[in-house]
Amino acid sequence: MSSQSVSVAVVESPLQLLGALEAHAAGLAGPRTEIRVRSGVPALDAAARTIDASGLPAGVRMHLGATADDVSAAPRGAWLVGDAFSGQWQTAFVRRSPRGQVVLLDDGLATVTLARALVAGTPAVRASRRSSGVTGTARAALGSMVTRKLRRLAKQGRVTLFTAMPLDVPLMTHLHGIGVDVVTHRFEWLATRQAPVAPGEHTVVVGSGLVADGWVRADPYVDWIRNLTVDGPVAYLPHRRHDPDVLARIAAIPGVRVDEPGLPVEMRLRGLRPPQRVVCLPSTAYVLLDAMHASTGVRIHALPVPDDWWTGKAAPDVREHLSSVLALRPSRMRADEIRAQARENAVRPNA
Repeated sequence: MSSQSVSVAVVESPLQLLGALEAHAAGLAGPRTEIRVRSGVPALDAAARTIDASGLPAGVRMHLGATADDVSAAPRGAWLVGDAFSGQWQTAFVRRSPRGQVVLLDDGLATVTLARALVAGTPAVRASRRSSGVTGTARAALGSMVTRKLRRLAKQGRVTLFTAMPLDVPLMTHLHGIGVDVVTHRFEWLATRQAPVAPGEHTVVVGSGLVADGWVRADPYVDWIRNLTVDGPVAYLPHRRHDPDVLARIAAIPGVRVDEPGLPVEMRLRGLRPPQRVVCLPSTAYVLLDAMHASTGVRIHALPVPDDWWTGKAAPDVREHLSSVLALRPSRMRADEIRAQARENAVRPNA
């Protein structure tokens, strides 16, 4: 593949990988795209290999084992950005002149944080970093340069935000006002693929990264999963960031089957059907799965994190940020009903 007009995406998560594939299929990257998959992320490697084997969109090539040099290299075609808060990418971006479009891909709740920073003209710094008060002067300065450059390119019509996240109308309006082309999608390319065999259990738990990240205590999290088995068998899909010891505890719970890592949950759970349900803590998966299953009748439940689950590391503004995903798409089960259900589960004897 000649590098003359090839667009490049460097992805670090399954969601970013899906976003790059959808962006190419939507025509935002030109006829040829290289997707470079960062090394050292086992769940991402497994997802990439599975998707590659099942067939990629025409014109896409996948490369495993991407390095820091891949992140820093400005492509001749469109620059598809998986993690716009990456220090490596930001450093490369402020030093190099993009030749083509800059396409900002979905990166979970960080997508909304980035959109708000662009509108407000504030530094492009990860919200959890700001909330925890660990943003250094140099990091904030780099984030400011990134925001200014993206806004400058947006005025030239060269920045696209490609997202499946339900951004609110005022935010969309302001993005358009500064020149950002917002292109929404609902995984149209994914919908053309054959759905994998879905888990057969009544309840599917989408694992949370909040425990491994140190925001949520492990004991109540494991007890919550244990109590879900009262209603029948449970399939547990580990988050790509998980604590092996906690996962072993979950796997030892009678009635729980830990799913093998592989496909992103947006692919893995497409084939679910009522009366199956999905439960999770606040996460991007809640928003995207809720949208994908709006017409199937599969219920997607997000449990607001109870106050006593948070660790001392999670300051109030951190909690608010991590929980804000619940406001992006109203749950089809009211929050007070979910809390009441959680309290009821908490008093049931362990299975």
